[in-house]
Amino acid sequence: MFRLGKQPVAERSCFSTMVKNRKPQIFAVLTFLLQPTSSARLMTVETAPFPRPPRAVHGTTPMKSISRLLVFMPSWVGDIVMATPALRLLHETMPGVQLSCLLRPGVASVIEGCPWIENIITGRAKTFSEVKDLAHRLHQHHFDAVLLLPNSFNSALICFTARIPRRVGYNRDHRGLLLTKRCPVQKRPGGGYAPVPAVDYYLNLVDFFLDHKSPSQHNPALQLWTTAREEAEADRIWQEAGLPQNQPDSPVILLNPGANRQDKRWPAERFGLVADQLAKEYNASIIINGSPAEQNVLLAVRDSASVPVVNLQEHGITLSSLKAVMKRVNLVITNDTGPRHMAVAMNTPVVTLFGPTDPRWTTLAFSRQVEIVADPTLDAAETADDHPERCAITRITVPQVLDAARELLQPALPQTSS
Repeated sequence: MFRLGKQPVAERSCFSTMVKNRKPQIFAVLTFLLQPTSSARLMTVETAPFPRPPRAVHGTTPMKSISRLLVFMPSWVGDIVMATPALRLLHETMPGVQLSCLLRPGVASVIEGCPWIENIITGRAKTFSEVKDLAHRLHQHHFDAVLLLPNSFNSALICFTARIPRRVGYNRDHRGLLLTKRCPVQKRPGGGYAPVPAVDYYLNLVDFFLDHKSPSQHNPALQLWTTAREEAEADRIWQEAGLPQNQPDSPVILLNPGANRQDKRWPAERFGLVADQLAKEYNASIIINGSPAEQNVLLAVRDSASVPVVNLQEHGITLSSLKAVMKRVNLVITNDTGPRHMAVAMNTPVVTLFGPTDPRWTTLAFSRQVEIVADPTLDAAETADDHPERCAITRITVPQVLDAARELLQPALPQTSS
């Protein structure tokens, strides 16, 4: 077993730290990874490997020779949704190319139903042995090129080990040597990365991959699809919960109080106050959504509200059926998290609450939204991420959220009483 200092390679998962601190030893690690492997333990929903096509010289595959392209997708739900314009651009500019996507297990359903994707592969690699296994599986598909949307060293290491000839990604996380084409990253004058919207970030990388010298304006609209199974699941939830459907005077409002970080969560009791007031003003049905790990947050919202609140977790909501649910609701009120982007992709009005995360990272081209930031006076040269106290999400008030909700509901829905 190779060792980096005193720690076994097979037990290490922080690849970028290893590269930063132990650059002379990386080549020994790569030698280990490039050895033949006989295991393929990671789960998959992929189709059978394609027969081997003619290959170009390693690292020099010309664009016109690419027939099988892999897109290494981001890990987070919101980022996956924000990558759909990039997938659309690849589909439109590379007709006839077989497009495959690699996603971590549990999130592949987000892009299920996408007509542009030939093949969905799932896998996750945290240790060097898992990297080797996943790379072996990818190598069997004989991809001509890979576009790496994540910035991680890990993603580049997997594709390097898989011997994919053309590997294109942003030159970040000390991974430049593992890429065959390195896209420069925009930085702020004072240091650190500039807050480029993720949609533009991915589209820019596609332009770089396609060798567009003067990129034209691309369609930034988010897009998701639903399957018949997902629609049937949403029908079941609607019937079980007794929710109104297509009734203009009885809107359904979805609250999403969770987030992957505690400091991105608006207080549960404030969501409860919003639920009470909107139910009163608009005769609205209130539903709440969150992951199984956020059940305590959902219960806190329901307990703090005085009106009936439907907990979607208790009705078996899944990530895939949430897409179909998003199509049916009249308004979504959410923290800065994945369901926000799903709502936008489904053309559903959404109020988003931003605490210590800068909204410029996730700017969306969508007219039916209101973004509420904790500190709107923050200088444009600063980012909210660098000011956790000044930009604490608790600075957002209930009246602010209610006003935003009314702005989006008012054009279509009459108020009942105040």
